[in-house]
Amino acid sequence: MMVLVLLPAFLASLTVIQVTASATREQTTSTAAISDIVSQAKVQVNKAFLDSRTRLKTAMSTEAPTTRQLSEYLKHAKGQTRTAIRNGQVWEDSFKKLKQKVSLTNTTDSSLDLTALSREVGCDVPAPVVRCDNSTYRTITGNCNNRRNPELGAANRALARWLPAEYEDGISLPFGWTPGRTRNGHPLPLAREVSNQIASYLGEENVLDQSWSLLLMQWGQIVDHDLDFAPDTELGSSQYSKAQCDEYCIQGGNCFPIIFPPNDSKVKTQGKCMPFFRAGFVCPIAPYQSLAREQINALTSFLDASLVYGPEPSLAIRLRNLSSPLGLLAVNQEVSDHGLAYPPFDNKKPSPCEFINTTARVPCFLAGDSRASEQILLATSHTLLLREHNRLATELQRLNPQWDGETLYQEARKILGAFMQIITFRDYLPIVLGDEMQKWIPPYQGYNKSVDPRIANVFTFAFRFGHLEVPSTVSRLDENYQPWGPEAELPLHTLFFNTWRIVKDGGIDPLVRGLLAKKSKMMRQDKMMTGELRNKLFQPTHKIHGFDLAAINIQRGRDHGMPGYNSWRGFCGLSQPQTLEELSVVLKNKIVAKKLLGLYKTSSNIDIWIGGAAEPLVGKGRVGPLLACLLGKQFQKIRDGDRFWWENPGVFTEKQRNSLQKMSFSRLVCDNTHISKVPLNPFQANSYPQDFVDCSTIDKLDLSAWASVVN
Repeated sequence: MMVLVLLPAFLASLTVIQVTASATREQTTSTAAISDIVSQAKVQVNKAFLDSRTRLKTAMSTEAPTTRQLSEYLKHAKGQTRTAIRNGQVWEDSFKKLKQKVSLTNTTDSSLDLTALSREVGCDVPAPVVRCDNSTYRTITGNCNNRRNPELGAANRALARWLPAEYEDGISLPFGWTPGRTRNGHPLPLAREVSNQIASYLGEENVLDQSWSLLLMQWGQIVDHDLDFAPDTELGSSQYSKAQCDEYCIQGGNCFPIIFPPNDSKVKTQGKCMPFFRAGFVCPIAPYQSLAREQINALTSFLDASLVYGPEPSLAIRLRNLSSPLGLLAVNQEVSDHGLAYPPFDNKKPSPCEFINTTARVPCFLAGDSRASEQILLATSHTLLLREHNRLATELQRLNPQWDGETLYQEARKILGAFMQIITFRDYLPIVLGDEMQKWIPPYQGYNKSVDPRIANVFTFAFRFGHLEVPSTVSRLDENYQPWGPEAELPLHTLFFNTWRIVKDGGIDPLVRGLLAKKSKMMRQDKMMTGELRNKLFQPTHKIHGFDLAAINIQRGRDHGMPGYNSWRGFCGLSQPQTLEELSVVLKNKIVAKKLLGLYKTSSNIDIWIGGAAEPLVGKGRVGPLLACLLGKQFQKIRDGDRFWWENPGVFTEKQRNSLQKMSFSRLVCDNTHISKVPLNPFQANSYPQDFVDCSTIDKLDLSAWASVVN
């Protein structure tokens, strides 16, 4: 990809001229050129998308898909998300060609009619919007939450920017793209080099969090998968194929490979690089004040259990059991967990989960989020939430036999959404934010239609602190919370895409007990990320080589045009360290400060994920001051900008709200597994038997408040 013009001249040229009836011949020519160039771009981009889908299907049909192909399966855009990303790619490719055409002719830059370009591409044709009515239920897409701006927080829109994007060319090229190009006067270090020097450690001793259970880590992933997802894009009209990106590390188009340092151990086994494809993005929006690339959020920005129900109507329908009038979600018809339901299998063949054990051949699960089978504890969590919906719908039907299937489905969905909100704000966030909880998330004052609830681009990196809470192994425990079976403790890397361990090796109960009785990893400045994620991500078998999640997080930040560490410190009203001494004070660690400045030369260039993660934890919290600010601001917006928030008067009755406050993760386990002993506080680090009680002592959700209440 070429940088076609210098940035000042480039930005100065972006004047929008509407085509009028009195258009000059020059502008008429420009309009015709737009149509022609967009047509060419559509052909090329459509071919790239089709080739990608065909190649992935072919690759997944082999007996040994690569790590890249397993990752691509997870990050593959579908449905309306795919359409939005494709339009974004066509727009960008067309714009570049038009700029090139302008520079080669006497046509002036001002003749570029961006409105006409968007219209020709199809950017100004929004996805079908549900007509905003007076329904008491959320739309599946998130549309109509804000009546003044119905698209605010809806799926398949751009992530929000709290600070302007920073790209090498001001538009789309990430910093680190052009060899020799500097940022703030210094070249950026390789993402993998930063990972090697800052995030790595040897040995797994003394890394567990003595205060909090493994549920802390897992709930964070559940919430993250309910709020944001930016699938990969395709290579567009680039001359480079994904195969060339994969095999030869050729940077171009949307291929941005993570180069290994020369002395890296992976060079001998994996070659020059780890393939990396840029995130999907959307068309710019009029009035085109910025043409910087904006990444997509394929999910709704609301904490609404969309990971259970899906963010698109077509998927939501597919997830339901429409053969009965009971408002149930579809369950697996082939296998069950000692009489309890599993999610349905994703019937799209081939499935990456089948390759993890070619004898068992168990497919991935189908859920509201495509990443449901990414790792075994996430699949376990999806199973619990699915069962809870069906339990709620069944109980509501007993209470209200006159309700039809749609009412039962919507009421159960509404309660499960409230469950997500309550557990997150009452149980989870106080642990994460510690002493800063009240500072960033004050008591609820009601819905505010002026609050923008959209997920911020930077939040998708701030929330990745949870990657540092993942331990190296997952334990399975029996009814006495002792090791279960001959393989009670399994290395994390063997559990990616591993549904067969659930379906054919013990069900979810042993794994749920592990969530409750084992500990999360503790984030330490000298022991950041386990090697299971830093060297073996998506390496479920010994035959293939794994990815580095720390390096991916850093490279992804550059891909998204993230401002640097000091910019975000300034955004949050925190000091912006310039010298080694100042950074040492902020990090309370001269060794880490010296390493970071040795790599980046200036604090201003430190990538947001590694800089935020390296800070010492706030009092009683599990993140540093910068991440506490970014997470706190986002969660307050998610709450206050949600018209359907569970505490907002009119969403539930007072009696219903009182009942909902008794919901807990322990009760979820009691109601949806065969487990009979649970901790009173499942997020705490608990020891059996002293911290466990019988399920009969755990508060139940009293659904009598829903009797005969037809909304």
